[in-house]
Amino acid sequence: MHDLDPDGEFPDGGRRRAAVLGSPVAHSLSPLLHGAAYAALGLEHWSYGRFEVDERGLACFVARLGGRSGSEWAGLSLTMPLKRVVIPLLDGITGRAASVEAVNTVIRHSDGRLTGDNTDIPGMVEALRERGVTRVESATVLGAGATAASAVAALAQICSGPVTVFARVPGRAAELRGWGERLGVDVRTERWEHADRSLSAPLVISTTPKGAADCFAGAVPAAPGVLFDVVYDPWPTALAAAWAGRGGPVLGGLDLLVHQAARQVELMTGCGRAPLAAMRAAGTAAPAAAVAAVAR
Repeated sequence: MHDLDPDGEFPDGGRRRAAVLGSPVAHSLSPLLHGAAYAALGLEHWSYGRFEVDERGLACFVARLGGRSGSEWAGLSLTMPLKRVVIPLLDGITGRAASVEAVNTVIRHSDGRLTGDNTDIPGMVEALRERGVTRVESATVLGAGATAASAVAALAQICSGPVTVFARVPGRAAELRGWGERLGVDVRTERWEHADRSLSAPLVISTTPKGAADCFAGAVPAAPGVLFDVVYDPWPTALAAAWAGRGGPVLGGLDLLVHQAARQVELMTGCGRAPLAAMRAAGTAAPAAAVAAVAR
């Protein structure tokens, strides 16, 4: 899947395009997952690119979607650091995205309107449901950024008790408590260095960047619950490896990526059901090649 000039034209006027934006974004598996979905669905005129875009360049890129070649665009996937800064650039966002003030999906409508959605939330719920996790009495969340907010929103649907959040940045603790109040979740915040005391929760969701939670690998309990570590490169993380070594079920970043991307494919293409098996197969085969590409 080749990166495309956002102002370029397709030789076939019937083509449709989408892309992932972020900084850094070279490691993203989204082009492989969406490309596999297009192939499985027979969407031969669809193409999915990848663009290095930071906060300063986002407004210009988004404006181009309504320009000369804008009608070819179906939508965008957004990764960090763009999930919140994109909101003022859109014509509207869904209630789901508004609930955490984070957009990871932009849909371009036929009239040129751009709306934002958040597929991380249903992606987490579906990934957990796929592993048989549909209800827990309590949970622990490591991290307090945009992905942690999405995790709290997902837990609002499956957690009947308190959610303990461990924030690496102390100032974000109050923000997460605010999300909890808005979402109807009993969020309790603790200091990051005390997270090892809460790894015995039935569900632990690590939303931190790679390496940040490695320090807790030695604190995995003897009979752990379920770990959902959103990192997918490198995999397994030290925490995930230690968890699996203790016999605990582990979900990784690829599980989240596949399910949130599947929802994006459905929103952008209008297909009734995204081909999860094909997308997962593409993602599973990709990490070695993706890491090599980043190294180059």
